[in-house]
Amino acid sequence: MDNYIDIHSHILYGIDDGSKTLEESIEIIKQHIEMGFTDIVVTPHYIENSKYKTNNEEKERILKELKNKTKDLNINLYLGNEVFINENLEQLLKEKEISSINNSKYLLIELPMAEMPKNVNNIIYELKIKGIIPIIAHPERYSFVQKDPSIVKSWIEDGAILQSNYGSIVGVYGNNAKKAIKKLLKANVISILATDIHFPNNKIYQNMDKSKKRIAKIIGEEKLKDLMINNPKKIIENKEVSINY
Repeated sequence: MDNYIDIHSHILYGIDDGSKTLEESIEIIKQHIEMGFTDIVVTPHYIENSKYKTNNEEKERILKELKNKTKDLNINLYLGNEVFINENLEQLLKEKEISSINNSKYLLIELPMAEMPKNVNNIIYELKIKGIIPIIAHPERYSFVQKDPSIVKSWIEDGAILQSNYGSIVGVYGNNAKKAIKKLLKANVISILATDIHFPNNKIYQNMDKSKKRIAKIIGEEKLKDLMINNPKKIIENKEVSINY
């Protein structure tokens, strides 16, 4: 299996807690290629009322430079964001402050780690009826999902899809995240896997084969292909991702 697609990465250098320099970004891309990735969506954090709120014009400028410096490599790069959940998402899209994934209807959203927002279901539902599909980033890392993994089903019913991190299954984010991703995979509620990479020589690179084997043991090779290739490809191409759980 190859031609993997990564829809969650922090390699747009100098604007969030990910890659700090152009050189770091290029090194991450080279390491991704070695792992079998051919497509990467850059998804810098966007958090209102913080220093992480670079608008699309600046993001596109940096991405253009990164594409230019990696044009001889076998990689396709696309613009996106990992947006901290708030009630202004549709407006931020219209104002070109934030970017959906490759200008598709899919928007990568992050929740608080420790406490679930009371309005999360309303936000998901409102986005869905306006034609925006929220992708909830790494649910297994949220303490409230770790305590009760079944809560994610209401998010899916309201219109969201879920993206887990490869590193979670091998304990990169702790034992609670490891237990949670196993439960979520067994429940068949995860639609996409991604790296959430922030810097070169990350543990994900050392554990990629182990991660794939452990996930395949739970969901099977065909389903793993959906999560690594088929569903991410549909997202980039703005096609429907079917959810069956």
